[in-house]
Amino acid sequence: MVTKTEETQLERLENQVDNGGGGAWEYLCLVRKLKVRRSEKVLEHGLSILNDPKKRSTLGPEGDFVSSNAEWTLYEQVAIAAMDCHSIDVARDCIKVLRKNFPESKRVGRLEAMLLEAKGSWAEAEKAYSSLLEDNPLDQVVLKRKVATAKAQGDISGAIECLNKYLETFMADHDAWRELAEIYVSLQMYKQAAFCYEELILSQPTVPLYHLAYADVLYTLGGLENLQAAKKYYASTIDLTGGKNTRALFGVCLCTSAIGQLAKGRNKEEKENPELQSLAAAALEKDYKQRAPGKLSLVTAALKSLKVSS
Repeated sequence: MVTKTEETQLERLENQVDNGGGGAWEYLCLVRKLKVRRSEKVLEHGLSILNDPKKRSTLGPEGDFVSSNAEWTLYEQVAIAAMDCHSIDVARDCIKVLRKNFPESKRVGRLEAMLLEAKGSWAEAEKAYSSLLEDNPLDQVVLKRKVATAKAQGDISGAIECLNKYLETFMADHDAWRELAEIYVSLQMYKQAAFCYEELILSQPTVPLYHLAYADVLYTLGGLENLQAAKKYYASTIDLTGGKNTRALFGVCLCTSAIGQLAKGRNKEEKENPELQSLAAAALEKDYKQRAPGKLSLVTAALKSLKVSS
């Protein structure tokens, strides 16, 4: 995940390049390093370098393509950005240059399959990906592209099948677990989504986003046990974010209220202590007073309606 410092550096470089201050190559390298999606900017600034022989010749031996020459890395980066922007002709031209220089490259073969995918030639793209997998059944990029192809065609069950099969081999791939969880949530398959978020929390316990998403799923499932667990994960999200996650603060209040309703008439041990809800409510009111005072009255009224009756 991109840190605040990296994000600031990226924005600074982007503004510098957009305003004609130079640094296009450094910007493109940072985009690639951080693995962020800036397709329009990459296409614009990448082409400005590729179309200028002088700029292209000064790139130097940076990059990670088949050759040590950074020029080929830039061709690949621009080709992918062009496909994302649906500039098919630009992508085709970039891939042709790469194929000419690397006629036996499987990596270029992946780009050619992605081009078929971008053009909507699904059957041909799937055939190309299957051919690549025959040579290397564990090619993660190709396996993920098969998931994307299934999703693009509306074949959600096929995407789930591909992801589950992929995760049997690459169990430590956090992005794949998150993608699978989000698909399950979209299908209202909350128990399956909860399992995915549990895997993510086990592997990356300090990422607040996973705690928050898991809490949301548990709250949606409902029931006393799930609500109590959801409250704990909302609380852990607050802890991991230094008390600055508004959604988690609201989540604590909602969970406490719902638990209070379900626990009426039960043993005192099963009832919730409203102290945490009071702290969360106070934090919300303080936050809204500072950042959105016009909405403070609405928040206060909403919070009062969630008070747990004694």
